Amino acid sequence: MSDPAPPVVILDKSQMAENIGAVARVMANFGLSELRLVAPRDGWPQERAWATASGADWVLEGIRVFDSVAEAVADLNTVFATTARPRETRQPVRTPREAARVLYDDRASGLGVGLLFGGERAGLETTDIALCQGIVTIPIDPRHQSLNLAQAVAINAYEWRTLVLDAPPPNFREGEPPASGALMLGMYEHLEKELDAAGFFHPPEKFRSMSQNLRVMLGRAAFTAQEAATFRGVITALSKGRGRVLARLAASRTDQSSD
Repeated sequence: MSDPAPPVVILDKSQMAENIGAVARVMANFGLSELRLVAPRDGWPQERAWATASGADWVLEGIRVFDSVAEAVADLNTVFATTARPRETRQPVRTPREAARVLYDDRASGLGVGLLFGGERAGLETTDIALCQGIVTIPIDPRHQSLNLAQAVAINAYEWRTLVLDAPPPNFREGEPPASGALMLGMYEHLEKELDAAGFFHPPEKFRSMSQNLRVMLGRAAFTAQEAATFRGVITALSKGRGRVLARLAASRTDQSSD
């Protein structure tokens, strides 16, 4: 059996071309090849990246650029956000070694998998972490919690490579795979639209934190594509039912006023 294809690496709002090149270099070192950029500060391509890539040209030449994290993970089923701070999302937190095992098994089951890394300064937005299926935290010394971007990618890529070389039999998923990022995002936005129409997000300034909590909560359920479609059907039925109730109330008030 051939080795599972390695995970996609996604860099969110990367600031320096040299860091993108350095990431490409370590990816090539450990057999990873697909790199995606989300809104790079200086655009793409950037000539300076080729110098620090040290010959890993095929990684740079294959880069795809996206406007948002949601778009970059839309075709993936299992994505882990790498951050030194687990934040308040209540998602599963794994080491790079533990994460590599999950990604390996999911990839062997035919799922799209990836690792999301934040920008050099600000890291990842909590709203983007909420689109992921878990968090990867590197167990570094708390006295100096500082890794550069390429180092963080290298540690995760090393764990993947080590696992592949050990060639363990994959634990294939049983049953239906989880829905893609695009299907889940569509479900989240559908739910949020109807909840907003019903006045759920009150006060309005809490919309972001409340929607984020809903996404994390629902994301933990790991819906299949069919379950996501069914849930959207439930949302539609509830919204139509609310519409019929409002229509009856309006008709009743009209009748009363005519009397």
